[in-house]
Amino acid sequence: MSSNASFSAGRHGPPHSHLTASHASPAPAEPDGGSLIPISLFILSDVRLLCEGLSSCLARQECLRIAGHGDLATPPEQVVDSGAQVLLVDIATPQGLQQSAACRALAPALKVVAIAVAEAEQDILACAEAGVSGFVLREGSISDVVAAVHNAMRDELVCSPKVAAALFGRLALLSARTVTRAPAAGVDTLTPREHEIIRFVGEGLSNKEIARALRIRNSTVKNHMHNVLSKLQIRRRGEISKHLHANGALASASSRIQTR
Repeated sequence: MSSNASFSAGRHGPPHSHLTASHASPAPAEPDGGSLIPISLFILSDVRLLCEGLSSCLARQECLRIAGHGDLATPPEQVVDSGAQVLLVDIATPQGLQQSAACRALAPALKVVAIAVAEAEQDILACAEAGVSGFVLREGSISDVVAAVHNAMRDELVCSPKVAAALFGRLALLSARTVTRAPAAGVDTLTPREHEIIRFVGEGLSNKEIARALRIRNSTVKNHMHNVLSKLQIRRRGEISKHLHANGALASASSRIQTR
């Protein structure tokens, strides 16, 4: 199979199928006439057997319509122009997520369901960071694919406790990084005197020692410290050096004092 040639779109009449979703999914919306409005899909995979097999099986679902299918070299414009609401993409190779990102860049409303996903933290997080709406594990069935499509259209994600733990772990990590970076942004709002204060704090001096070095009152140092903590969005004096070192801002603050 040529990697540059798209597979021809598979369209089949949708007879009744005994396949049903493994998760309970409400029926698709019905217009005033009472007929079902099928969800349109586009399938991308470099494995032709998988691509055509999925197309054939899913076309038998009354609630779905195959808008087209092709390999991962299929132009994103072809996917978008097909009118597909959901893109089923094989992510067995990195090109799968890259292709889905390219399609969503052209059509932000397009839902992406990743298939052939390994239940490994790095693969799940890669899907989450790529903005996929759902995924089906490698051992998943056609019923799981149907369920994932319906869940994606409802902006819902069904996942195992293991996957949920991985996602919450990454969220906690990102939140911690945000908190660490936040104080650095406040360094530029400090006055020259406050820069002197944090330089001495970094050297381990107490408030009394700072007051003596700067020849100011101890109460004045305390007022400066209050302002520094407020601007850097931290609570305790002991956190100043840690936060500034983490963001490379302490050396910057010291250089500003030395060059004044």
